[in-house]
Parts: sequence; structure tokens; C-alpha cells
Amino acid sequence: MTSDVVVLPGRRAGTWSPLPLYTSRVAEERGATVHRHEWGGHAPEPAGVEYVRGEVTPLLDELGGRPLLIGKSLGTNAAALAAERDLPAIWLTPLLHLRPVVAALDRATAPFLLIGGTADGSWDAAVARRLTPHVFEVVGADHALSVPGPVAASIAVLVRVVQAVGEFFDEIDWPRF
Repeated sequence: MTSDVVVLPGRRAGTWSPLPLYTSRVAEERGATVHRHEWGGHAPEPAGVEYVRGEVTPLLDELGGRPLLIGKSLGTNAAALAAERDLPAIWLTPLLHLRPVVAALDRATAPFLLIGGTADGSWDAAVARRLTPHVFEVVGADHALSVPGPVAASIAVLVRVVQAVGEFFDEIDWPRF
């Protein structure tokens, strides 16, 4: 059985940036086919749920089935689509300071993993833990999940993120979910 994964970038970091790249590689190791979406032109400011819906809906319609979504920052606005279509997801540095994103996550019935850092203004640990039991939080990490100190410390965070994604897949029995 082949599972599809749709990777949605942030505003500045594309799907080949470290967080979405290595998160999706964990899915590939489990036999998934990865589809990387890049935003069409420059996303408007502010770009929200409706912009992301317009960008992502055609791809989801084309794929059919129940792909897993991996979204970074701006891509987490796809939580509304995930809730509507009962899609599992991994949200990297989700925009938990935005009411529409939190409301969509609140409606979700499929499992999702939230990954964020305590030095990120978009992260809200209390909200994250209220929304899902699947939370990976990095103390001192910013919106890129970088931590102060030597670059190796931030690379170590990336390793821990990859491990957390694998554990999440095991917990929800994905891709058989």
C-alpha cells in the first residue's frame, strides 16, 4: 500500500529546507510518495486559510485518498483542510497565535503532531497540549527550531524532530492508519 504525503512550505522556507525535508524523509522511509507543494508566486500578506485552501485543494483533489499533510508555518493554515477531510498531519512551527488555525486544529479528528519551540512567538505550549497528546516542544527554539549556541545544537534539534516524527508514526500506526 502506497501512502501519499503532501509537504507544504512556510512563507520563506521551502519544502527542501531542513525541517520539511527530513520530516518527509521519515515518511519516505516507510514507503510514502512525497508531493512537495510550493506557493504560487508570492503569498499575499497576510496569507491565511483561504489562500492556502486555494493553493492546496487542487492537489488534494488530484491525489484523492487520505494523504498525510506536513506543513511548516504558513502551511499550517491547511489545518482547516485536514479537519474537513479527516487527514493526519504533522505541523512544524504551527501558527498557534492565529485563531483560525487553532479553531481548525480543534475540529480535527485525525491525529496530528505539533512541533514547536518555546522562543517562537507563534508557539503556545498550553494550546498545543490542549489540542493533541502529540506534542514535541524544544526549549529555547525559535521559529526555525534553531537554538542558541553552536550550530551543532540546532542540528541536534533536527535529529530529535526526526525521532519524534518516527515515534508519532509508530503511535498512530501510520501508514496503515
